[in-house]
Order: sequence, then C-alpha cells, then structure tokens
Amino acid sequence: MINHEPDLMVCGEAESAQQALAVMKSARPDLVLADITMPGKSGLEFIKDMQAQYPGIAVLVMSMHDENIYAERVLRAGGRGYIMKNEGGEKILEAIRQVLRGQVYVSQSMSVALLEVFSPQHSRGGETAPGALSDREFEVFQLIGQGLSAQQIGQRLNLSVKTVGTHRQHIMQKLKLRTGPELIRQAVRWAAAQQLV
Repeated sequence: MINHEPDLMVCGEAESAQQALAVMKSARPDLVLADITMPGKSGLEFIKDMQAQYPGIAVLVMSMHDENIYAERVLRAGGRGYIMKNEGGEKILEAIRQVLRGQVYVSQSMSVALLEVFSPQHSRGGETAPGALSDREFEVFQLIGQGLSAQQIGQRLNLSVKTVGTHRQHIMQKLKLRTGPELIRQAVRWAAAQQLV
C-alpha cells in the first residue's frame, strides 16, 4: 500500500526490534512504523532505544491493541503517533503523512482524552487501572498476565528476580491488590481482554 503512493517508499523491513535497529543503520528512514507487540522486546522499549540511537527518526505505532491503553505510553516513550490497524488504508496513509509533517497523530477521541490527561486539573491520584503503572511495571504486569514466572520475566526484561519482585509489589500497591494470586488473576484477565494470550 505504501509503495503505491508517489510520495512514499518502504526502505526496509524487520521482524524484531533488534533487527529493526540494524536495518535503520543502513536504510535511514524518515519514519518507522512499529507495533506494540514485537519479538524479544516490547514496542515501548524499542521506541526508547530507537530514540536514543536515532533521535531524528519519527515513530508511528500501528497496532491492534487498544489506543486508550497504549497511545499515551507511546507518546511518552517518544513516538509521534498511534493508529489502530483496523482504521484502514486511507487513515493509515493520513497518519503517516501527518507524522512526516512533524505533527502528532492519534484518533479524534484519543486526542480529547490526551488533552484531558495533560490538563492542569487532571489528577491520576484515584487511578487504579494498569494506566497507573510505570512503563516497566506495565511490562511486568503484561508478562504476569501471559503466564511468565518471575525468573522468566527477569530474563525477558534483563532484570534480576529481586527487581521483578519489587515491581510486583509496586503493581499490587497501585492496583490495590492484597495477594499474589489476586495480582495473577487480574493480570491474566487483562491480558486475555487485550488478546495477549
């Protein structure tokens, strides 16, 4: 679809975050289309790594995952936009061009929600959904929901088991959960609702 546009061209493709960073070295794209779910590393971590190595390259996330959960995190990580895959070709091309013009792209409803989040009157104090978690806590929460043990999470995220345990405690506090099994149940339900399992 992109290659059929006179002003756009795909200059490289990759199947993982690590491969994408290697391709970017030679391809030098103006824009990277990424997903939240990537082999080996989350899309959020990829965006942060990419911004550190290639700060001038814009990132547009195109994903099946709910923008209400991920769009704000993508923008905070350094991404320039978020679009759902089910939006269709015309909307995706519009998003690509808008980001290439130096603007941010999110849906109209997400735009309103983000303005609310960044308004001075907004307070996150009462928030108990996964949105209250830091990016790293959110990653740990997702992996718990996918059935990974503390050791597996540590290996996946390059963290010690003790650090994973600390993140679990913070997650439980923020989500107002009292026991480990409660955390696992909530994480599994959430992951299933997001089609991560």
